[in-house]
Amino acid sequence: MFQEPARDTFSHLPADKQERVLEAALTEFADQGYHQASLNRLVAKAGIAKGSLYQYFPNKEGIFRYIFQIALKSVRQTLVEVKEATQDENFFIRLEKSLRAGVRFLKQHPRIYSLYLKIQFDRQIPFRDEFLAAVRRHAGEYFGSLLRRARGRGELRPGISEPAALFLLDAVFDRFLQAAALPYLDVTLDLHQAPEETINRRIRELVDLLREGLAA
Repeated sequence: MFQEPARDTFSHLPADKQERVLEAALTEFADQGYHQASLNRLVAKAGIAKGSLYQYFPNKEGIFRYIFQIALKSVRQTLVEVKEATQDENFFIRLEKSLRAGVRFLKQHPRIYSLYLKIQFDRQIPFRDEFLAAVRRHAGEYFGSLLRRARGRGELRPGISEPAALFLLDAVFDRFLQAAALPYLDVTLDLHQAPEETINRRIRELVDLLREGLAA
């Protein structure tokens, strides 16, 4: 999707040093946002000289782009694993397990999800529209594959508009995860810091509503 923003010198670093730099960059951008992120703090956390950072990446934007790519690949890998593990199950069970996996992901990788939220809510981030379009495109590809398989197996009501169904699923999943992550976006479901039992119950409730509208 994007041209690789890292220089060859970065790919030639030992794996542990690459990981240290990437972790420091993710922490800085996720916690501070793009404009408030400090490269001085970043290199201090990574334990490298600032001049070395510019040997690895052309500029601040290049580092941010690279971190975004790593985050997106991590999300995609999670979705691939869920899709493969549930390929023989009913469409609505797959939705339930997909949303559970999303909640686990944001708990296991809170800074990756924080980075996504920073991009979503900060209109001044360079290439923000491009980044968000990539996220939505990957979500559409995932839900589209589930829908097509469900349609082929006769699990969906005839005549359902695939574009409308894709939009609905993407919107429901995105808002659910936002509510689970941010208390000020959670005004009805009490998801933020809720126990797993409560979250799973809310997931079942939402999937039951989707089943009412979509199931054959």
